[in-house]
Amino acid sequence: MTKILVTGATGNVGRQIVAQLVAEGTPVRALARHAGSAGLPKGAEAAEADLSEPDSLAAALTGTETVFLVWPFLTTEGAPAVLDAIGRHARRIVYLSSSGVQDDAERQTDPINQLHADMESLIARSGLAWTVLRSNTIASNARGWAEQIRSAGVVRGPDIAPTAVIHERDLAAVAVRVLTDDGHTGATYILTGPQVVSRAQQVHAIGEAIGRPLRFEKVPVQAAREQMLADGRPPALVEALLASAETRPQSDVITATVHEITGTPARTFRDWANDHADAFR
Repeated sequence: MTKILVTGATGNVGRQIVAQLVAEGTPVRALARHAGSAGLPKGAEAAEADLSEPDSLAAALTGTETVFLVWPFLTTEGAPAVLDAIGRHARRIVYLSSSGVQDDAERQTDPINQLHADMESLIARSGLAWTVLRSNTIASNARGWAEQIRSAGVVRGPDIAPTAVIHERDLAAVAVRVLTDDGHTGATYILTGPQVVSRAQQVHAIGEAIGRPLRFEKVPVQAAREQMLADGRPPALVEALLASAETRPQSDVITATVHEITGTPARTFRDWANDHADAFR
């Protein structure tokens, strides 16, 4: 029986996809750069390879038919070689993109959305059957606030326009259906949570989940840049993230796609905060 290969298997979304595929009894191979220490769900086959080294992918791709692709880089420089490697083994690809991608835009609003738009174009021209999952902001991004919440009860950072944040379990559930069911080839799905929430509202929800008053404090972009660079983040990543903070337009888009594909309504950010309260205590 052919396996599904999940890239980004140690990330918040990829790990959920692997776990849900295993729970359904679907053969799954989980890609990790260091498979021995990945701590993957029991029942998943680990494969060690690196997307930055396309020649390392052959063994991981052998015997696979479908690939879930997370692109972890800030440019598409190595993407054609990776897609070629996938095409030599698999026939179908499911790509995790961004709901910020606008089909009618000559250029996207920020570098991250532009990257996703460029990746979508490369995949469409690859000859592989494809499905694109355009995800809204993923709730698990809030894990990055854990240290600030535990130490000070205040989350400081640049504000970003509110969006309908999606629980990673819902995103994974959609991915599992698309990976295992027929009828999704050539589809682009926009995936959101059920409510538009700001960063301040997210912080408040986490505070309610852990029983502590928390607040969000907006930091000017230049101050955020200096802090992120001092923390050791790569300059290119810092500029991409801050460009998103400065230019991302407010979006009131809420879709029912999670419910339509999985049969279960999308979870709220409050649900996510309750699920992950221990991470912030």
